[in-house]
Amino acid sequence: MRTLGIDPGSRITGIGVVEQSGGRLRVLHYAALRLGDGPFPDRLGHLFREVRTAAGSYAVDAAAVETVYVKRNVESALKLGQARGAAIAALVEAGLPVGEYTPARIKEAVVGRGTASKDQVGFMVQRLLGLEEAPPEDAADALGVAVCHLHHLQAAVRVPGRGRRR
Repeated sequence: MRTLGIDPGSRITGIGVVEQSGGRLRVLHYAALRLGDGPFPDRLGHLFREVRTAAGSYAVDAAAVETVYVKRNVESALKLGQARGAAIAALVEAGLPVGEYTPARIKEAVVGRGTASKDQVGFMVQRLLGLEEAPPEDAADALGVAVCHLHHLQAAVRVPGRGRRR
């Protein structure tokens, strides 16, 4: 199974494609998409096109997106939500089922602790996927989203009645 993970952002969005075959995980692609500083609608359009292209280029079977985490800045949260929406729209247009996971759930799946640091996530993504070096932070987070979704799907098969995460 091939899964596209997305860590959305209004300026940089991480994407990562992970393939699971048997018990092995393998990275097919990852990138930190730099959306630039131009008008926000143009950045959203760029994000939409890049996600749609990645979904088609790697023949993914499923996708997952990190949910919005609001700290203090409401304007940033709204922009992040719009970036998520552009990514999700591209995935739905590609006909993919989309899972959604909180940052804590992703960290739990990758590191074993929902309060893990970004460095710990990067380190474990590198180890779990057998990469020679840690990917850029946004790409590592996206790979973590894909790994989380694959673990969730695997658990759903082992435990009947557990469906897609919403």
